[in-house]
Amino acid sequence: MDMETICKLIDDNDVQFIRLQFTDILGHLKNVAITKSQLENAFNNKIMFDGSSIEGFVRIEESDMYLRPDLDTFVILPWRPSEERVARLICDVYDPEGYPFQGDPRYQLKKALEEAEEMGYIFQVGAECEFFIFHTDESGMSTNITHDKSGYFDLEPIDLGGDIRREICLVLSKMGFEVETSHHEVAVGQHEVDFKYSNALKAADNIMTFKLAVRAIAKKYGLCATFMPKPLEGENGSGLHINMSLMKDGQNIFYDRNDPKGNGLSQEAYYFISGIMEHIKAMTAINNPTVNSYKRLIKGYEAPVYICWSCKNRSPLIRVPASRGCATRVELRSPDPTANPYLVLAACLKAGLDGIKKCSEPPEQVSSNIFKMKKSERRKLGIDNLPDNLEKALKELKKDEVIKEAIGQHVLKCFLKLKKKELKEFRNNIAAWELNKYLNY
Repeated sequence: MDMETICKLIDDNDVQFIRLQFTDILGHLKNVAITKSQLENAFNNKIMFDGSSIEGFVRIEESDMYLRPDLDTFVILPWRPSEERVARLICDVYDPEGYPFQGDPRYQLKKALEEAEEMGYIFQVGAECEFFIFHTDESGMSTNITHDKSGYFDLEPIDLGGDIRREICLVLSKMGFEVETSHHEVAVGQHEVDFKYSNALKAADNIMTFKLAVRAIAKKYGLCATFMPKPLEGENGSGLHINMSLMKDGQNIFYDRNDPKGNGLSQEAYYFISGIMEHIKAMTAINNPTVNSYKRLIKGYEAPVYICWSCKNRSPLIRVPASRGCATRVELRSPDPTANPYLVLAACLKAGLDGIKKCSEPPEQVSSNIFKMKKSERRKLGIDNLPDNLEKALKELKKDEVIKEAIGQHVLKCFLKLKKKELKEFRNNIAAWELNKYLNY
C-alpha cells in the first residue's frame, strides 16, 4: 500500500471516515477517528492524542503522543454503512521527539522481530481464537444466557451460530483474511474461526481486527460476543492457541526429515520448545492476564495445566501438530483471548530464541494423558505446573529477565501496576457466590 493507492480506494468507495487504531498495554483496541479531509495530516504523522488518558501510557505532564499509520493495514470496514463508509489504519505510537513510544505493545513486538531477523529468522504465526456468544437484555447489555446449546462440530438447526460464523468469515475475507475453518466449539455457545498464518506482526494485527469484527457482527444480530476466558462454570473456557514456526532462506527450519528422534523436527525446533518451557511461568502473566484467566487453567477442561510437550496428544502445554514439511509448527495452548497479542508473540519469540541461543534441550515428550496421571507420576517425570493464579504469575514475571526484556521496562512497570490494582479490586469485591454461600451463616 502507498498513499496514492489508499487515496484512490477512499475516493472510489465513498470513504468519509478513517479510524486510526492502536492497542494499549492491556490489549484494548483504541482509535482516533478522522474525516477524509484530515487524511494528509495522518499521512504526515501529525495526528495527536492525549496519552495520559490511556491507562498505562504516560503522565499528564508528558501527554502528547503521535500516531503513525502503517499504510499496509488500510482496510474498509465491511460491516459499516455502504454509503459514507468507514476505513481503518493501524498505527504505531510515537513521542513528540519522533521516537517510538516504549509503551506501545506493537513496538515491543517489532523489537523482538528485529532480533530474530538479525539471527536470520522470520517468525510466522497462526492463531486459533475461541469466543462465546450470549443473548442481550432489553438494554442491549450481555446476559449469561448462551445463544445456543450446541456442542463440538454441531450443525444447524442445533447450532444456531452457523449464520453468524458464516458472516464473520465473509467479512474477514473482504478484509484480506484467508479463513481456513470455522466451527462450533466444545462448550455451549462457544465458537472458533481459524485464519491462515502470516508474519507475526500481521498475525497480531489480525487478532485485534478479528476480535473487533466478531463483536461487530454479533451486535448486528442483537447478540454479544465475548472473549472472556471462562464465562461459564462447568464448561470449557476460550483459548487463543498460538501456532509458531521460524523461516530461514524461505524454508521452515522446524522441519527435519532426518530427525534421529523420529519426530520430523529440527534441532532448532527442540531448542525453541525448550526456551518456551523454561520461560513459560513468567510468560503466563502475559498469556493469561486476568483473574478470570485462571478459572480456565484448571484440570478437566482441556486447557493446559502442566508444563510439558508432545507430538501426539492435546493435554500438554505445547503440542506439535502432525503436519510436517512447510507446515511444521509448535502450538502453545495456554494463552487466552484477553491477552495482548503483541506482547504474547514478543514473549514467545524471545523465549524461543533464548532456547536456540543456549542450545537447551527440552525434556522427553509426554505421550499419555497428563490429566489422568497421579501427582507422583508427574513428579517422577519432572512435570511442573503453570502458576494457578494471577498473583503467582506476576511474581514469576518479575524474576525472568528474558520476558521482561521482551515487553520492555515501560510496559513491565505499567502492566504490574495495573494488574496489582486489578487484584486489589478482586479481593475487595463481594461475589455472588460468597453471598449465596455465607450470607446466612
